[in-house]
Amino acid sequence: MASAAPRVRYLAGFCCPLGGLAAGKPRVLYHEAEVFLSTGSELVYVYDQEGGLLTAAFRFPDQVWHLELLAPRRLLYALCARRGLYCLSLDHPGRSRSTSRDDRDSEDGDQPSPVIPVDPDACILPDAALCAFTVLDSVLVTLVQGPARWKMQLFEQPCPGEDPRPGGQIGEVELSTYAPPAGVPGKPADPHFLPVLCCVSPSGSRVPRDLLGGPGGFTLEDALFGLLFGADATLLQSPVVLCGLPDGQLCCVILKALVTSRSAPGDPNALVKILHHLEEPVIFIGALKTEPQAAEAAENFLPDKDVHSDCLVALGHHGRMLAIKASWDESGKLVPELREYCLPGPVLCAACGGGGRVYHSTPSDLCVVDLSRGSTPLGPEQPEEGPGGLPPMLCPASLNICSVVSLSASPRTHEGGTKLLALSAKGRLMTCSLDLDSEIPGPARMTTESAGRKIKELLSGIGDISERVSFLKKAVDQRNKALTSLNEAMNVSCALLSSGAGPRPISCTTSTTWSRLQTQDMLMATCVLENSSSFSLDQGWTLCIQVLTSSCALDLDSACSAITYTIPVDQLGPGARREVTLPLGPGENGGLDLPVTVSCTLFYSLREVVGGALAPSDSEDPFLDECPSDVLPEQEGVCLPLSRHTVDMLQCLRFPGLAPPHTRAPSPLGPTRDPVATFLETCREPGSQPAGPASLRAEFLPPSVASIKVSAELLRAALKDGHSGVPLCCATLQWLLAENAAVDIVRARALSSIQGVAPDGADVHLIVREVAMTDLCPAGPIQAVEIQVESSSLADICRAHHAVVGRMQTMVTEQAAQGSSAPDLRVQYLRQIHANHETLLREVQTLRDRLCTEDEASSCATAQRLLQVYRQLRHPSLILL
Repeated sequence: MASAAPRVRYLAGFCCPLGGLAAGKPRVLYHEAEVFLSTGSELVYVYDQEGGLLTAAFRFPDQVWHLELLAPRRLLYALCARRGLYCLSLDHPGRSRSTSRDDRDSEDGDQPSPVIPVDPDACILPDAALCAFTVLDSVLVTLVQGPARWKMQLFEQPCPGEDPRPGGQIGEVELSTYAPPAGVPGKPADPHFLPVLCCVSPSGSRVPRDLLGGPGGFTLEDALFGLLFGADATLLQSPVVLCGLPDGQLCCVILKALVTSRSAPGDPNALVKILHHLEEPVIFIGALKTEPQAAEAAENFLPDKDVHSDCLVALGHHGRMLAIKASWDESGKLVPELREYCLPGPVLCAACGGGGRVYHSTPSDLCVVDLSRGSTPLGPEQPEEGPGGLPPMLCPASLNICSVVSLSASPRTHEGGTKLLALSAKGRLMTCSLDLDSEIPGPARMTTESAGRKIKELLSGIGDISERVSFLKKAVDQRNKALTSLNEAMNVSCALLSSGAGPRPISCTTSTTWSRLQTQDMLMATCVLENSSSFSLDQGWTLCIQVLTSSCALDLDSACSAITYTIPVDQLGPGARREVTLPLGPGENGGLDLPVTVSCTLFYSLREVVGGALAPSDSEDPFLDECPSDVLPEQEGVCLPLSRHTVDMLQCLRFPGLAPPHTRAPSPLGPTRDPVATFLETCREPGSQPAGPASLRAEFLPPSVASIKVSAELLRAALKDGHSGVPLCCATLQWLLAENAAVDIVRARALSSIQGVAPDGADVHLIVREVAMTDLCPAGPIQAVEIQVESSSLADICRAHHAVVGRMQTMVTEQAAQGSSAPDLRVQYLRQIHANHETLLREVQTLRDRLCTEDEASSCATAQRLLQVYRQLRHPSLILL
């Protein structure tokens, strides 16, 4: 189309939002030298083509969705979003009034123009649900968005010179159902695609084209009019309203039949006829002349003559076009010929021009197609020309103009060409002059060689597309699987976080047992992960078990760190369990730092699930674009704490003396001994005493003792549920050893004292007895239970004492929450005990400071005194009440 290159001239520029104007709402109309333009905002501009200036700008209260001009009356109709229909008289003197600088919109257009706020009285039809309209000389047609159906309404137009407000409603009919767009309750969302209304008249009608309204009004030849709308519309010589809906339906309503239906009600569905369904939003309805260009050129020289179109076209948003024309079939019968074409999309706007051409705009180009190719004379005298007059296919020709969002075409100019008035997405108003006599290139004939080459190219393209579809399907499956996993992870997270203090749908319990590995006893922790929910733990889930010793927890500056075990959780369905056993100690140094904290956490890896779906590392797909790094999740994953269990000395004690004589296992092994010490032990004389620090400490030093006293009343209240009928001392010992494996034997023998072995092999003696505290209460002695811990190892007694105190703190906290009250006490006596403890604590600090500065001879006495003070502190005269 080299000879048909358009001549483009920019007229003016208008302000547009960031990203450009959106298609569907902007409108461009022209009448003589005036251009009426709306960019989809609240402003409507009037531009003078002859003077090249903006003459006015009208400011409406909201966005303007549609414009129509009733030229004989000089009336401009505007549909304002969520407001209704406004009517402006272009001859009103207020249009030329002066305005202040504050009212000027200096950013729109090349020069400042007066901005006229539209008076609220200009609203002739207030209706927030109004979505489309078209104007005739005597009738106003509107389309209203109902709760579930479209509703077409007819109003009587006043006579010229009267108030432009429409008279009473003279007709109403409901159209097809639709799915309303989602929005805020009570405030429906704006439709993404607006319906399209236009008025069609038969050629025998006495209604001039100017009285059919704006660019949506046209005249059809009688043959096509009768085939489309039936004999009733032809006999009544009634205009017909065509309606293109966002769901793709193209329907029609005969106006005179709709008016008479109010006086003679009948079936309302009979008033609406569905012509076609495009299955995509209808954005344009038009008509054009497709007869040979010679007749069209002759008609161009008659500017006052109305053009009778012989082809009706409707265009969808995605490029599907419908063309309807009256043609002769093989039997010589006049029938409507319908053809669907697929044009490049998405289509932003369209217009019908002279010479049987349709102009349509896409985001990348402005194209033109010619429907006059293949048309035949309307008569049966040349049956050899074929049954139809529409071309079998259309070849769009590019005009090299992109992003046109509104288009208006003049069918003829003085030069015999076509003039297009266009508004671009950047807000530029321009004219495009085209030569109608130039030929639009059609499909060329192919040779056998070129056809074979074309077929090979097509087959190669099909193979490439098939391979691409295979890769894309794999990517879609991976992302669907990731979405399913994310949904399950969200459900699991919500279930765990909302469980509160109640039973958790997914739990992890920890228990400890001693096991002999090779020649050393090892304390093992068993963690049981149980899924009691209705969800499944699949890809991406990991059970993390952290083991934190007391030395790591207390010494923050130490180099030691917690040990974390990660166990992948794979296919743990509802009701399933997973058991994990791991060692707690002793370590390589032979010691076991108690207490040990075991924390269980569920971890969901977002990187593994989402990152693997968006950017699979093993994918060799050349078609998939590389996923940008900002799309991947910033966090590694989600942590959901399950449980926290503390393993202390009371759980680790072993009692070899409780086993029956015939089943008694060998004594538990202590930590691994030095081979040299083991050799010297075997070489010593029979009957001689063993030598070593442990044996010397056990022989010459008295055992260390720590005790704690608890009110008997407090213990009875705390242990009443599971220890009824059991002596208080026995019940207390059973409660202390509740998490020890030997608790069943202790319960069966009703023991109140027991001697066990610590993990390092030292003996630990637990004694529970009842005592009376006589000095605390003036009303008399308080019955109490004393829990005493004895051991030759100072470290073991500290660990055991710490475990007992921890259980007592938990019990006192629970009983305090139940509102337990303490008896009257001697406050002065308590103050004296507290002062004595403060003195001992200050002495401990002094002695520890002295040990750092004294020599070896002096430090021995200081250490002995320090041990004495520690014994006094571990025998408090206080009682837990």
